[in-house]
Amino acid sequence: MGHGGNVIAELSTDHREVESMFEQIQSLPAGDPRRGEIVDRLTVELVRHSVAEELHLYPAVRTYLPDGDALADAELDGHAHVEKLLKRLEGLDVTDPRFDETVPVLIAEVKAHVADEEAHLFPALADACGPDRLDELGERIRKAKDRAPTRPHPAAPDTPPGNKLVAPGLGLVDRARDFVTGRGQ
Repeated sequence: MGHGGNVIAELSTDHREVESMFEQIQSLPAGDPRRGEIVDRLTVELVRHSVAEELHLYPAVRTYLPDGDALADAELDGHAHVEKLLKRLEGLDVTDPRFDETVPVLIAEVKAHVADEEAHLFPALADACGPDRLDELGERIRKAKDRAPTRPHPAAPDTPPGNKLVAPGLGLVDRARDFVTGRGQ
């Protein structure tokens, strides 16, 4: 991921990519090994996207929106739940019945999060921020995704300053693990 444009365009494009992966997963029969490969790619993208939002989008929401603290906290709660689902999937084989129980829950959670962000959060942020600030946030999001972890870490901090200190290190370790194991290649 890393598409260009302001923060809303960048994150909306990520959303479309994730939705495409959902469609791919749903088009394959239960137990198909390709479902596991897609879930691995999906996990990488969702974790990178979430970490970037936590580092840059939600602090901006807190700053620029009148009810920003409550909005950001609600979004972070959603991220935490999705991250736990991703962690559960990480340890499951595609033939495990829990895999097929967890995937639809993950899809529903992420779709609800995306719909809420695009219907409420993004328009409010667009109204509150000027185009230059939205462009700057888009660039920060892209840079953060490049350094972000690629695996779920539910116990890692999701707010500053902890997330700004921990995320780059976790990202480095995750990318090294991915290289050694061939995950996501």
